Amino acid sequence: MTRTIVASATREVVIGFDQPFCVIGERINPTGRKKLAAEMIEGNFDTVIRDALEQVAAGATMLDVNAGVTSVNPNETEPGLLVQTLEIVQGLVDVPLSIDSSVSAAIEAALKVAKGRPLVNSVTGEEEKLEAILPLCKKYDVPVVAISNDETGISMDPDVRFAVAKRIVERAADYGIKPHDIVVDPLVMPIGALGSAGLQVFALLRRLREELKVNTTCGLSNISFGLPHRHGINAGFIPMVIGAGMTSAIMNPCRPQEMEAVRAANVLNGTDQNCGNWIMTYRDYKPAEGGATAATSPAPSAGGGRRGGRAARAGVGARTE
Repeated sequence: MTRTIVASATREVVIGFDQPFCVIGERINPTGRKKLAAEMIEGNFDTVIRDALEQVAAGATMLDVNAGVTSVNPNETEPGLLVQTLEIVQGLVDVPLSIDSSVSAAIEAALKVAKGRPLVNSVTGEEEKLEAILPLCKKYDVPVVAISNDETGISMDPDVRFAVAKRIVERAADYGIKPHDIVVDPLVMPIGALGSAGLQVFALLRRLREELKVNTTCGLSNISFGLPHRHGINAGFIPMVIGAGMTSAIMNPCRPQEMEAVRAANVLNGTDQNCGNWIMTYRDYKPAEGGATAATSPAPSAGGGRRGGRAARAGVGARTE
């Protein structure tokens, strides 16, 4: 059984088909958040601190950390800011982190100070990216998110996206990186623009699990981009992608409706043993009062359980706030 191990300084989490769905909190990301970007540039990390604490309290298994505040000279500005942000976050919470950047210098700078075993987010099928990112993953012995696009962009043909994912897995093997350390993002298209987007990703997930035997992730809210009441679509999408084989997602854990869907899917998928996490979270649920809130729900146990930056880089819909 494929298992991707990530860790903080003291806590290990396993991403896998037989594990609770891994919720990767998306909110420490200035992409599309002008106020947050301005704060980070000024050295104000109050919102970063609040977002880190709130996401873990809401049940996030991991946190994505992105410091791409500007497209102007990112090679000069991003490494230092990403390191600073990462150190603040890992000093606050004890969950594994995802280092989110398209700048290889920033990724390596963050890997040098990261505690435990973080996830690198991300590498694409572009030759330049493969040659820059995969050696870093091997050097620091960390897993990586592999996004299914290359020099030709994002294909609307799911077979092409699968072929790109397969090529990344094969190239990773050339560097001695095993498939269990590759977490493939098959790229979720907005359902409002492409009516077959859901069916495409369900079929892709099954192929990735059965043929490549890799774990998977996505920018969850991409599916609802451009539609009203996005959280309803997101909440409906969650159990369906989990049923198709997805093992993690970059999402907003502070949305109770979506986290409830994750927890219910874990129960029904048999990865919430004896319904323990569900009972602990909702045992005091009172419908008249709206039930348990995300802020008071306990985080899943170890192994349990944007996305603006990556979505924007891939040209797919941005995350919800």
